[in-house]
Amino acid sequence: MLNDQELLQYVPEAGLLKDRVILVTGACAGLGRAISLAYARYGATIVLLSKGIKPLEAIYDEILAISAPEPAIYPLNMEGANVNDYLEMAATIERELGRLDGVVLNAAWLPAFIPFKAYDVELWSKTLTVNLHANFLITKACLPLLEKADDPAIILSAHKSQKAYNGAFGIAKAGMDAMMDIVADEYDQPEQFIRVNSIDTGPLRTQLRKMNYPGEDVETLAVPEALVGPYLYFMGSDAKQRTGEHIAYERLPADTKWSN
Repeated sequence: MLNDQELLQYVPEAGLLKDRVILVTGACAGLGRAISLAYARYGATIVLLSKGIKPLEAIYDEILAISAPEPAIYPLNMEGANVNDYLEMAATIERELGRLDGVVLNAAWLPAFIPFKAYDVELWSKTLTVNLHANFLITKACLPLLEKADDPAIILSAHKSQKAYNGAFGIAKAGMDAMMDIVADEYDQPEQFIRVNSIDTGPLRTQLRKMNYPGEDVETLAVPEALVGPYLYFMGSDAKQRTGEHIAYERLPADTKWSN
């Protein structure tokens, strides 16, 4: 069984994800972009979910440029979408692509670092909606499709944030860890198995990190592409029955590379 450090250097056989359909949220930038490109390179058809059309078109073009399977674009604003929007999303995936084999819950939104007593109630609600409730609705809508797949998997991009000034974001992320534990436990059964795991990459060299930590030199952080190994492993059949795990990395060196 691969340990956390070995997962960083995991390189699968070509075609690991051939013929699989995988939904990736927050797919346009940073870690979501790196995951989407890696999955596409290994044969998956990616459903790219984000709220902006132009960024979605950009990652769509990137995937086509590497001669990977044509992805699908699904623009959706997780702040305002309701249960019917997510049910329609799942129905569209089934109608247009015929199946769903995996989900990566990667989208996240951190509005600001705010003292608990100063937190605006409307902002609190919006932050919980984007980072927790929307992920519940996505998971619930997709479970019937995943139950039909031969080797289904769910991966959460986790982030340990139970600390001062993280407010609703920290609570939402803790809630997501709990939700994944519950789903993993419920589907850890021979007759209906879904592999469910979370990966906390630690800080990465992304635009979101730069915006939230303006005093930090992001050049000292690892690039998102360095962390795709664990995402490939837990999405593919090599992971077998490994489920309910929380993989977490500290601040990785800037020169960390994935040896593909």
